[in-house]
Amino acid sequence: VTEHGMGKRSDVKQYRLQHRGGKGVINLRVTDKTGPVVSIKAVSEGEQLMVVTRRGVVNRQPVRDIRVIGRATQGVRLVSLDEGDSVVDVARVVTEANGDVLLQEPPGSGIAAPDGGLAVDQSGTGVGIE
Repeated sequence: VTEHGMGKRSDVKQYRLQHRGGKGVINLRVTDKTGPVVSIKAVSEGEQLMVVTRRGVVNRQPVRDIRVIGRATQGVRLVSLDEGDSVVDVARVVTEANGDVLLQEPPGSGIAAPDGGLAVDQSGTGVGIE
């Protein structure tokens, strides 16, 4: 998900394995239209995402409604933002079989690299973003 409300789903099989000295893999085409990447989440079809904006608007949407497209694309509009607003965080929501909702990752704890650099989550695993 990007700062300007764009996002997408990509199949993990589209990402080649990198070895020492690798140049990286493009995850999303960053333009003025998309803005920088705010968050990357590993999601499943039955989950939902909560997108939080700077002005406090929370948008909850099913993952299955987000198009699966190629990895080196700009994505599609996930959230319509007001003038001057931007996406600041994304949280993954999982619903248990009994209907209870679990917030899988609290806002602010996901993999995020607004500067386009290397992002590291709480577990210490890194994800390269170009």
